[in-house]
Amino acid sequence: MSLRRSRGTIYGPGNRAPKVRIGLDLIEERWPSDLKGARVGLLTNISSFDSCFRWAGYVLAASGRLSLKALFGPQHGLFLETQENMIEWEGSFHEELKVPIYSLYGRARKPSKDMLGAIDVFVFDLQDVGARPYTYVWTMDLCMEACEEEGKVFVVLDRPNPISGVVVEGPLLRPELASFVGRKPIPMRHGLTVGELAGWLRERYYPSLDLRVIAMEGYRRSMWFDETGLFWPLPSPNMPCLDTALLYPGMCLLEGTNMSEGRGTTRPFELFGAPFLEPERLLRRLKDFRLPGCVLRPVYFSPTFHKYKENLCAGLMIHVTERESFKPFKTAVCLMRALYELYPREFRWREPPYEYEYEKLPIDLLSGTDRIRREIEEGVDMEEMEAWWQREAEEFDREREAFLLYP
Repeated sequence: MSLRRSRGTIYGPGNRAPKVRIGLDLIEERWPSDLKGARVGLLTNISSFDSCFRWAGYVLAASGRLSLKALFGPQHGLFLETQENMIEWEGSFHEELKVPIYSLYGRARKPSKDMLGAIDVFVFDLQDVGARPYTYVWTMDLCMEACEEEGKVFVVLDRPNPISGVVVEGPLLRPELASFVGRKPIPMRHGLTVGELAGWLRERYYPSLDLRVIAMEGYRRSMWFDETGLFWPLPSPNMPCLDTALLYPGMCLLEGTNMSEGRGTTRPFELFGAPFLEPERLLRRLKDFRLPGCVLRPVYFSPTFHKYKENLCAGLMIHVTERESFKPFKTAVCLMRALYELYPREFRWREPPYEYEYEKLPIDLLSGTDRIRREIEEGVDMEEMEAWWQREAEEFDREREAFLLYP
């Protein structure tokens, strides 16, 4: 039985046709004719499946238009087997596909010359979540850099920005704070698909790279993931649903504090807290900020891993009631401002290391600037803070227009 037939039998065609056809769905129709028969390396993980629920590795291996020669995996592993940050994994061999598996979150972050030696084309197929600290796009960035150096073609199989491609929010990354949670100056919520971001990166940093993007069909940038007809792929272990992705461009900032951001629970980034927190007291202060599009309510939880493992935390859960008006970055900054005021002895900025940076504060790496932290400490008015970071977001919003692929 052919690989194509066996994988279709296992995963089945699904019960409904999606509104959007992703790049992986269009391999047979859109694979560039000049790359027919090319030796391909695929950067993916087990959550990258097509509309028939077939994993990308099997789809490419079954294609008659290319020859799959290697698999590459990002943070969390090819099979999403590693849960926490800075938990490395090393490569192995895929026994069924008979190709090597290379880790890009172990001894290497960037593909080496040896890793790329047996391929002509490097294919990227991972689901991003639309936020600068999500490391998959920076693995893509490093792979683009390596492919330009080695003269390899780089192909992106595009996927939706799950939190829509309309809103841009947050400050631009400062170059001195570049790290694996942000290597290039984009806002916290960038409003691009991975294919669009690749176009921006190529234009600004890798002008001699041969970049091809297999764009989606039926996608409009105003779409949220649940409007595409696609099934949520669980792109990483702590991204269980679309609500998590919407909160992530703000609540990921809590990774830079001693607050639990809900890792070790079933609702990371939606829950947050600490043993010392008093939910009702915090709620009273947060009401002063008149945060749009959300409701917060008291909760208690005990993380199974990460901060405060197996300790009871008091906290809040964020419910997004109007996602078009909700501002995840502003919400998180207001939260940290309230915590800094209410708990001057207990609330702390987390110390390094964080994502392989051993000197700079994690909160500054995540924010992309030290100005957020400094102005929280100085008590700068929130409207004044939001005004400067929104000016930066609007600057990027204008710049990105040249790279938009979808109406």
